[in-house]
Amino acid sequence: MITEKGKNMCIGVITPPISAAGVIPLSNLLNILSAQYQEVYLITGNEGYNLFKNDKRIIIFEIRHKKLQNNFLRILSFFYLQILMSLVLLKNVKKCDVWIFFLGGEIMVFPMLTAKLFRKKVFLLFGGSAVKIYFNDNFALLWLKLFTTINCRISDKIILYSKNLVKEWNLEKWENKIEYAHEHIIDFKKFTLMMKPHERDNLVGYIGRLSEEKGIWNFILAIDIILKEREDIQFLIIGDGLLREKIEQYINHKKLNRFIHLEDWILHDDLPVEFNKLKLIVIPSYTEGLPNVMLESMACGTPVLAKSIGMIPCFIRNGDTGFIMEDNSPQCIAENIIRALGDPNLENMAMNAKKLIEKEFTLERTVMQWKRILDEI
Repeated sequence: MITEKGKNMCIGVITPPISAAGVIPLSNLLNILSAQYQEVYLITGNEGYNLFKNDKRIIIFEIRHKKLQNNFLRILSFFYLQILMSLVLLKNVKKCDVWIFFLGGEIMVFPMLTAKLFRKKVFLLFGGSAVKIYFNDNFALLWLKLFTTINCRISDKIILYSKNLVKEWNLEKWENKIEYAHEHIIDFKKFTLMMKPHERDNLVGYIGRLSEEKGIWNFILAIDIILKEREDIQFLIIGDGLLREKIEQYINHKKLNRFIHLEDWILHDDLPVEFNKLKLIVIPSYTEGLPNVMLESMACGTPVLAKSIGMIPCFIRNGDTGFIMEDNSPQCIAENIIRALGDPNLENMAMNAKKLIEKEFTLERTVMQWKRILDEI
């Protein structure tokens, strides 16, 4: 038995409509909360609604939202989304003792104000920093910073994965209300070693959103550098996003199709097979919290190469449980991929990483982290 469920209490989760990339973090959080509360409410849309609409543990409300390309229309759509979320929350706000804002919830200021208007406890769970994610859009930065600041000020608790993120995400002034927990749970029956690293081909992978903040474009440019030195390496990219068309055009223009295999999102249950094909997976992001792809790769005995950001250095110890690179420039990525594939200690690193993850990311351990925080309510 994990924990006794709260008597006569319910908890709500509110997140903007999510893509396929957000499904697993949201699913993990709902599993954690369902282990402790009699009722769990969820306000979301898109892939989040599609996944949980038939889940009898969850009382779900749908927000419909489309992504637009035009910047002006995107701004109008963003505010319209906040109004829609606030209206749905308004109808249900009294039903829950606590509302957790997640996966972009830190910039949802209208729903946050709605919850506080009814004197509800509000937690901000930072899966990533919206301000960091939209770092290349100066106009967006201004109002994202403003909304994040308002929500940090009025929230009752801010939940981060690690103390590492306080300074990195400029949250020092809110330290008095910050707690530490994560929603990551690994199913070690599925995510396990099927093929040892020395039995695998020289296949290097990237799995995630094809967007600027993930550093995928730098990874693509690094491949071109690597192939000038070595042609015995293949690359697998799984994901989708705004940069997909640009990446496809580049691959075709450079005639790299026989080296780079670009695939759409696949089912989460199919990922262990893909991880076990890879000799190395690369996380070239500009910003991260605690990337699930890193943890699942390590559980499958797949070494990880990443930049030292977020909680990555808590689990990737260079030369022991994986590889850390100095920055995510194309040249640095290329040099480190070649370094990693040539490391004679690769298999020991993979086993060290696997043991570490198996110890830290069980459902029981994660639920107890949250129980400590939620018991204070």
